[in-house]
Amino acid sequence: MFNIVFFAALRETLGCGQLSWKSEARSIAGLIQELRAQGAPWDSALARPDLLCARNQQLCTPDEAITAGDEIAFFPPVTGG
Repeated sequence: MFNIVFFAALRETLGCGQLSWKSEARSIAGLIQELRAQGAPWDSALARPDLLCARNQQLCTPDEAITAGDEIAFFPPVTGG
């Protein structure tokens, strides 16, 4: 089971800020594939080429290995000024 958190525009698009997800995925990329398989709006929201992800509050790439109990976060890039 993974705790998945969505921030900013993703949260708004998906209509949820977090969810618990049972998965056998071994990487964040595998988890993204499972989530996208749910169809709209998941497919387009998680297909962003600029999608950022974190595992246990550490920025990482989609090929990062994951294990049950991890917190996975997804968010669009942010800018400040």
